[in-house]
Amino acid sequence: MNESIQTYIRAVGHRARAASRLIGRAETAAKNHALIAIAEALEARADTLTAVNRKDLESGRRRGLDNAMLERLDIDEKRVRAMAEGLRQVAALPDPVGEITGLSYRPSGIQVGRMRVPLGVIGIIYESRPNVTADAAALCLKSGNAAILRGGSEAIHSNQAIAACIRSGLETAGLPADTVQVIETTDRAAVGEMLRLEDCIDVIVPRGGKGLIERIMAESRIPVIKHLDGICHVYIDDRCDMDKAVKIAVNAKTQRYGVCNAMETLLIANPIAPVLLPELVRRLREKGVELRGCPRTLELIPDAVPATEEDWDTEYLAPILSIRVVANLDEALDHIHHHSSGHTEAIVTEDYGRARRFLREVDSSSVMVNASTRFADGFEYGLGAEIGISTDKLHARGPVGLDGLTTQKFVVLGDGHVRE
Repeated sequence: MNESIQTYIRAVGHRARAASRLIGRAETAAKNHALIAIAEALEARADTLTAVNRKDLESGRRRGLDNAMLERLDIDEKRVRAMAEGLRQVAALPDPVGEITGLSYRPSGIQVGRMRVPLGVIGIIYESRPNVTADAAALCLKSGNAAILRGGSEAIHSNQAIAACIRSGLETAGLPADTVQVIETTDRAAVGEMLRLEDCIDVIVPRGGKGLIERIMAESRIPVIKHLDGICHVYIDDRCDMDKAVKIAVNAKTQRYGVCNAMETLLIANPIAPVLLPELVRRLREKGVELRGCPRTLELIPDAVPATEEDWDTEYLAPILSIRVVANLDEALDHIHHHSSGHTEAIVTEDYGRARRFLREVDSSSVMVNASTRFADGFEYGLGAEIGISTDKLHARGPVGLDGLTTQKFVVLGDGHVRE
C-alpha cells in the first residue's frame, strides 16, 4: 500500500459515508438479494475459504497464539455453512428501517410517531474470529448501514477471502460495493485512525480482548457499543431440580470455553452443596475442567485449587471454573453485584418467587431461569446474528441485532396544520 495509513483510512471513510446514503434508502428486496448472494458465494468458495484460513492458523501457531485464540480463528466447512445460514436468517428477518411506531393524534390535530432509521456508518474492530466479518456485514447491510470492518492481523487472509464474497454479493444485487469495506492493512495505526474519523463513522463496535476494548474506550472520539468481560454466573438454589442443575452448569461451562457467555463462576447454596457437588465435580472433571474454590468448597472438594479474590473477577475463556458456596439467594445476589461484568447470569430453582426476584434484582444484560448462559447469543435470541453483546445501558444492551443498529427519529404528519 503506497498511500499513508491516514490517507487510506480517510478515503475508506468517505466512501463509506457516500455508500451509507445509498444503502440507507435501498429496498428490502435488494438488501435480501445481496444477503442471499453473499451466502451462496461463501458456500461456493468453501474450499478456498478453509484453505486460506489454514494459512492464518499456521501463522498463528508460529506466533504463539493460545488454544482459545486459535479455536476462535478456525474456519472449517461447518463454520462456513453457519456463516451462510446466518446470512439467510438475517435476510428472513423483518426490515426495521422505515418502521413507524407509536403514531398518535395530538390535540392540535397533528400525528406524532417515531420512525426507525439507520445509524449511518458503523466501524467494527475485532480480533481473531473471521465469522464476525460475515455476521457484521449481514447486520449492517440489512439495517441500512455502511460498515468499515477492521479484523485482527491474525485473520487477515480469511477476512479478505470473506470480503471478496461480500463484494460479489453486493454487486450481484446492484448495491454499492463500498457498503461493506474490510480494511486491507494489518498496521495497528489503522485502528487509531478509525477512532479519530468522527466525521465519517457514527459508532464504533469493538469485539475482542479486554486490552483492545480498553484501548478503544480510551482513544475513541466516536460513541462505542461494547462489553469488557463476560464474567457470567450460574447460581444453583437449594430449591433446584438437581438433574437440571448439573445439566445446566456443565453445559454453561463446557459447551465452549473461549466465548463470552460461558460460565466463569458457579454459586451454589450451602444446604444442597454436599449432595450436588460430588456429581457435578465428576462431570466437570471428565471434561478436564480445573476447579478453584472458596474455603467451604475446599472442605467438600479437598483437591480443588484455593480461589483468590482475583479469581472472582477473571474471565478465564478456558477450562477453569471458580466455585463459591453461598448461604442463600441474598449472598448469591451480593456476590453477583460485586463481581459480575453485567453480561449474563442464571439461576437454577423451582421456586417461582426466588426466580422472579433474581430476574428483577440482577442488573445484567441477560438474566436467565433454568437455562444455560450459553443461550445469550444473537442466533438463540432470534436476532439472526449479532454484532456483539453490549453490557452498556445506552444505546443498546445485550445481543445487538438489527434494532440495535438503528435509531429513531420523530415524524410528524399534518394537513396544513400551523401552531396557534
